[in-house]
Amino acid sequence: MSMLYLDNAATTPVRPEVLEAMMPYLTRWFGNPSSHHTVGEAAAHALADARARVGRVLGMRAGDIVFTSGGTEANNLAVKGIAIAAKSLRAAKGAADAGHIVTTAIEHESIIESVDYLRRIHGFDVTRVAVDEGGRIDPAAVAAALRDDTLLVTFGYANNEVGTVQDVAAIAAVAHARGIPVHIDAVQAAGWLTLSADDLGADAVSIAGHKLGAPKGTGVLAVRGRIPLEPLLHGGGQERGRRSGTEDVAGAVGLATALELAERERVEASARVAALRDRFVDRVLAKVSSARLTGDPVHRLPGVASFTFAGTSGEAILLELERRGVVSSSGSACAAGSDEPSHVLVALGVPAEVAQTAVRFTFSHAQRESLEGVADAVAASVLAVQSGE
Repeated sequence: MSMLYLDNAATTPVRPEVLEAMMPYLTRWFGNPSSHHTVGEAAAHALADARARVGRVLGMRAGDIVFTSGGTEANNLAVKGIAIAAKSLRAAKGAADAGHIVTTAIEHESIIESVDYLRRIHGFDVTRVAVDEGGRIDPAAVAAALRDDTLLVTFGYANNEVGTVQDVAAIAAVAHARGIPVHIDAVQAAGWLTLSADDLGADAVSIAGHKLGAPKGTGVLAVRGRIPLEPLLHGGGQERGRRSGTEDVAGAVGLATALELAERERVEASARVAALRDRFVDRVLAKVSSARLTGDPVHRLPGVASFTFAGTSGEAILLELERRGVVSSSGSACAAGSDEPSHVLVALGVPAEVAQTAVRFTFSHAQRESLEGVADAVAASVLAVQSGE
């Protein structure tokens, strides 16, 4: 039986064009980009070219691009690096305040735990702004949370579980009015939404390659040069001292290639997949009386449709779906295996017992076929779980 993979928010297959672009730097031009010989200099040239290509997509300078091991490291470097550097600069000028960070209750674990680390170890104060029942942040609530010692506003551009998209430009505007930098986790948004830093007003942007058709273990933190950044890794001083360690040249080339391809396809793919998603959502809601769409119904990623099915088990539905040839997930892959209800759904006001019935379907840029058959499989799977078959 063939399988239909609908868990693209967790990871995507490596695109053939990406693998082809990477191969020379895994074979012939495998050198260390810090080595001063022909093989190393070829690698260094490829790395510089990849950095410039990523910068062009993001509307930032090549020097603003820091290659990382993925979105989690990029988020850790942004949150910890910007906050600690800012607090150190304030302390050097005589400020004795704790330092303050504004975030939300629906963030990816890499932001939640980075912020919690700063609170526990470095004494920061933290404000978690509430979201509405669709997961949207009110810019006015962010403005009200800002203080004289606020050093960073950090949040996700698009939520990884329910797909809700934030008004980044409006949130950035209220932060910048107080001179506060803004970091966005754009891991899920990349390839679907604009990443232009000028349009968004973001000062730092995190991306993961494996959401775009590049390999796992590749990522980027783009951070404007005027923003001080304390490194997490120390050693050889690579990445202009912001991230020590020999760079993964092939990975950087692959990520740059995947990002360019996704940006080239973005407008057409987003419209096409959103139309398929909407028909899928309508059919699921029509055929399954217990189904409830989670996340904002309008401001959402084209490739995400997430539901709860009260009175069932999300994990049981997933098993039934896989028996019918559909692979999906219950939410964030980073929280897989946890018995706790989704913190995102709880923050949206979903009761804990209902949150545990969640199932998330996430589509790729390549999705072209009708999803009506998948909606029918969802209905059959829910019925099977309800009847105890």
